[in-house]
Amino acid sequence: MSKLSKLLMAIASIILIGFLGKALILDEAVKGYLVTFFFVGSGLALLRLFINTMIGKMKGKHIVVKIGFFAVLLGLGIPFQSWFRTEVIFSMSKAFIVPSISVMVASVVLMTIVYGIIGKRIQAARVEKLQLN
Repeated sequence: MSKLSKLLMAIASIILIGFLGKALILDEAVKGYLVTFFFVGSGLALLRLFINTMIGKMKGKHIVVKIGFFAVLLGLGIPFQSWFRTEVIFSMSKAFIVPSISVMVASVVLMTIVYGIIGKRIQAARVEKLQLN
């Protein structure tokens, strides 16, 4: 793991522990949102890795397949983003927005790195298993 990855993981962990710890210790009303936004960020991290993997597999594919992939991706992503922005974020109390978005961004960064490490270990185990057989 690179030094940059370790640094980003440390910063994201400090942000997550700071916001979640403060909310839990002081029993703030935002704690439910923080946990929810942590899991939303974790899901976005998985989505990000999935999209990057699929884009890598697009090399050599016909242009229609590439356009179809991005059309489906945008067709599902843009309405969800619009709904999330208007119905969730803009309907929250203004005091909850900054901590919630901070936790979501920190969890995206942290979990992208964690999921990436886990994925590399799984892939290495598969390669090792194939080589032994």
